[in-house]
Amino acid sequence: MGTPQQDEERRRRRTAVVQACMAMQQEIAATAKQEMDSAQQQSNEYGANVDRYDSYRTKMMRMRDMYAKQLSNANASIRVLQELLRQTPHESAEQGAVVVTDRQNFFLGVGVGKFLVPYKAAESARQEVFFAISAQTPIYMALKGKKVGDTLTFNGVTQTIKEIY
Repeated sequence: MGTPQQDEERRRRRTAVVQACMAMQQEIAATAKQEMDSAQQQSNEYGANVDRYDSYRTKMMRMRDMYAKQLSNANASIRVLQELLRQTPHESAEQGAVVVTDRQNFFLGVGVGKFLVPYKAAESARQEVFFAISAQTPIYMALKGKKVGDTLTFNGVTQTIKEIY
């Protein structure tokens, strides 16, 4: 822990990361919902079943089910992110922490992949690249429990942890 100003900055930056990840998940959920509804509508507009083995309708229903699963997964991730948003900044690499190394930035939350986090500073607005990873990934296991100043080697690349919040 640092000064109250440093703690507030860590909290603000962590909130920005979680919210950016959540916005990405909400976009995924909205797209999945739209595609799911479209597949259902196409199936409905197709008309009555020609026969029991109507391949077009079956294809549309499979697409609808696929998008429904994506929507469900995105909504589950959003719920997890909402819980993580309530947490305070972390001191070690654990579920919900933001880990900044000398090579990459990680959010240890849900497996979303690469996303951008906008930051507004007094002098300029910029975006930083983060990778949202889940607890089931090998890189998460390599990071777990590490603290600022620790190093890790993953896939032959050594990284030093500069910040955790």
